[in-house]
Amino acid sequence: MSLSLMGYRSWQGKLGSSLRSIWPISRVSLQLVFRQKLYWVLYVLALMTFFVFFFGIYLFSQIDTETITPNRPGIPAQTANKFFVDIKNSIQKDLKLSGDVETYRNFYVLQGYYVMVVLAMAGSLIIGNDYRYGSLAFYLSKPMGHWHYLLGKIFTVVIFTALMTFVPALVLYFECSMLMEEGYFWEHLALLRGIALYGLAIAFVLGVLVVTLASAVRRTAPLVMIWIALLAICPVMGNLFVDRLGYSANWRLIDLWNDLYVFGSWCLNISPVPVVGQRGFIRRQPSLTPVLIVLGSVMVFCLVYLHRKIRAVEVVT
Repeated sequence: MSLSLMGYRSWQGKLGSSLRSIWPISRVSLQLVFRQKLYWVLYVLALMTFFVFFFGIYLFSQIDTETITPNRPGIPAQTANKFFVDIKNSIQKDLKLSGDVETYRNFYVLQGYYVMVVLAMAGSLIIGNDYRYGSLAFYLSKPMGHWHYLLGKIFTVVIFTALMTFVPALVLYFECSMLMEEGYFWEHLALLRGIALYGLAIAFVLGVLVVTLASAVRRTAPLVMIWIALLAICPVMGNLFVDRLGYSANWRLIDLWNDLYVFGSWCLNISPVPVVGQRGFIRRQPSLTPVLIVLGSVMVFCLVYLHRKIRAVEVVT
C-alpha cells in the first residue's frame, strides 16, 4: 500500500538546515515550564527585587527637596536646601538606587537567590524528563546532531535566566535614562555594555551548569540539594577559608556565584573588593585571571560531559 493511500503526503516546502531545530526544541521546553503554576509564582517572587529597585529609583527622582525644606528663622534657605539634598543623595546611594554602576551590580547579586530556586525547578523539567520518559531518543532520531539538542536546551535555560536578570536590568537602565540627568542613555553606553555582558555571563554559565546537573541527576529533589550545595554552601566555605582562617583569596574560587561577581565587576568597570562592615573590613577577592580559568573550565567540563552523556543514548532510526 502506497503512502498516499494511507493519508500521508510528502513535504512540499523548502527544507532548511539542521540548525533550525534548535528553536523548536527550546520552544517546546519553554511551553513545558510555562504551564507550571509554580514557575509563575517563583517568577513573580523573583520580580520583587526588581519592583523595589524600579519604584525606589522613581521615588527618589520625584522627591523635591525644595518643598520639604523647613522654613526656620535663622537658617538660610540655601544652606537648608543643600543639607536635605545631601541627605537625599546619601540615602539614595546607600540603598544603591542612584542609577550608577553599583545599582545594577547589587541588583544582579540580589537576583541570584531567586535564579537558583527557579533553575533548580526548571532544570528537571527541561532535560530531566527527556531521560525519564524517553523523549531524548525521539529528538536524536530526527535529522539533527547532538549539539543541536544541547544548544536548544541551553538556550531555554538562558532565556529563563535572562528574564530574571538581564531583562529587568535593561528596564532599570531605560528608567534611569528617563528619570536621571539628561543624556544618561548616551553617556552610559559603556555601562549598558557591561550590564549586557554580566547578564549574559550569568545566563550562559548557570544555564550550562543546570543542564549538566539535570542530565546527571534527572529528579527535582536531588537536583535542588546539589544546586544548593554548589551555590549556597560553597560561598560559606569560601568565606570561612578566606575571611576567618586567613587563607589565600583564591580559595574563594570555589564559589561560582562569587566568580561571576568578580567577572561582572570587571564588565561594569568597578572594583570587586567592596568595604563592608562598620569597621571597614575589606573582603579579599581573587584576581580576574583565575576567575576566567575557573569559569572556562566549568563550561568546558560541562559541555564535554553533556556530549558524552547524550552520545551514550541508543537511538533507533
